[in-house]
Parts: sequence; structure tokens; C-alpha cells
Amino acid sequence: QVQLVESGGGLVQAGGSLRLSCAASGSIFSINAMGWYRQAPGKQRELVTTITSGGSTNYADSVKGRFTISRDNAKNTVYLQMNSLKPEDTAVYYCNADRLELLTGYRYLEVWGQGTLVTVSS
Repeated sequence: QVQLVESGGGLVQAGGSLRLSCAASGSIFSINAMGWYRQAPGKQRELVTTITSGGSTNYADSVKGRFTISRDNAKNTVYLQMNSLKPEDTAVYYCNADRLELLTGYRYLEVWGQGTLVTVSS
């Protein structure tokens, strides 16, 4: 059994910062990429940022220069540092693990966390 558990969401004023964490639990051998997606009310889920096991990153244009993703492979944990937050960043943020392999050899194509709410007030 594999779980992704997010933490760090909350309410912040515009211009403020938050740091999200996502820890993958289970007998994990490897995870190809981890990332963050978000879904605002009435909108589709969208990519925010991803990071590979080698450290290569990808960001949505809307968050470049403000958000930073990092990863601790030993802890199977990914972080999202969000600075200069804007009201339009308000959303439920979901952690994602892409191509996760267990010690047993079982492979998941992708795993999702339960989501954490980020609310940015103006």
C-alpha cells in the first residue's frame, strides 16, 4: 500500500509564503517524478510543477519565479515553497508521484495525494 500525505496548506495574505510537503509512505523502491497540481473552484486540475529523481524541474508559467519545488529522494518527500502568493493561487493542491515502484517490484503508473487547501486572501 502506498500513500501520499500532503501538509502545509492554509490561509495566507497576498504576498505571503507557504511551504507544502508531501511524503510518500510504503515499501518504496523508486519514484520517477513527483509534482504538484492544483484545482481551483470551478476549474480543471492543472500542473503546477514537477521534479524528476535526478532533479530536473518543470514549472507552469504562472508560478515561475515565485514557486520552488525540491525533493528529498531518501525520504520520498517533495516540497513546494510558494512565495509572493496571489489570490489566483487559491486552490486545492495535490501531490503526484509518477511511476512509483515498490520493493516487491509492483509498479504504480501514478499515485495522488488527498489534497491540501491553499487560500490566498487579497
